[in-house]
Amino acid sequence: MNILVTGANGQLGHKMQQVSKNGHDNYIFTDICEGYQNLDITNLGDIRETVRLYDVKCIINCAAWTNVDAAETAGDIVEILNATAPENLAKVMKDVGGSLIHISSDYVFGDNPYNTPCREEQKGTPTGIYGLTKLHGEQRIQATGVKHLIVRTAWLYSEFGNNFVKTMLNLTATKPQLKVVFDQCGTPTYAGDLADVIFYIIENRKLDGNEGIYHFSNEGVCSWFDFAKKIAEIAGHIDCDIQPCHSNEFPSQVIRPAYSVLDKTKIKETFGIKIPYWTDSLKKCMAELV
Repeated sequence: MNILVTGANGQLGHKMQQVSKNGHDNYIFTDICEGYQNLDITNLGDIRETVRLYDVKCIINCAAWTNVDAAETAGDIVEILNATAPENLAKVMKDVGGSLIHISSDYVFGDNPYNTPCREEQKGTPTGIYGLTKLHGEQRIQATGVKHLIVRTAWLYSEFGNNFVKTMLNLTATKPQLKVVFDQCGTPTYAGDLADVIFYIIENRKLDGNEGIYHFSNEGVCSWFDFAKKIAEIAGHIDCDIQPCHSNEFPSQVIRPAYSVLDKTKIKETFGIKIPYWTDSLKKCMAELV
């Protein structure tokens, strides 16, 4: 089967490149930057031509606008990338009888004071443009009737690109003291673990009959403060004094979810997978970085 991956230069896209080498399918990696098959997912005609050219039967959409703060002032491009583009991909896959695997976000939640892990059927209550456009993307995919798997994830990091782990590694190595918020809780997710699950579902042909929305993050719960402390501990950056602080000490245009822990029961039971604990995956990623 020919599988097209969008956003191949991102964190998840890079990990999909690595895991795909172990499979039997043919993966085509696309992005708008040099080094990849060029594909503009905002252009319906471009998608149709690429799908026809490579006889694509499945698309994994890793592309998105992900800058949460900048989304508030960026204008229409955020909706175009996070909602219209996924709809374009869905329409083309629907036309050829293919499937779409789309990556969404815990930011579709946030406005209500949750204190239990969020389930797939829970109503979306985004607090900013990023979360709202990701929710719109989910809704527009579903409206096409395409065979789809929407995977919401959270706090993604990897060896590639810019992320919290790499930022904290640098700061804890160079700063005598840091303040990190403790009043936002969630679960860090290693992009390698998410890529493994997507690859497993495709490789074992488990998508048909299991379409819908799923949650995936690593196991466990922590605050950003706890996350930063663990990164420094693993790295041996013991000279940096990391202190907890409130979110309002770092003013932002977006109210971030205070509790966006995702319930993974559905994905574990449906596909028979075991999910690693977040500290174990963090150690694995940091070993690769070193």
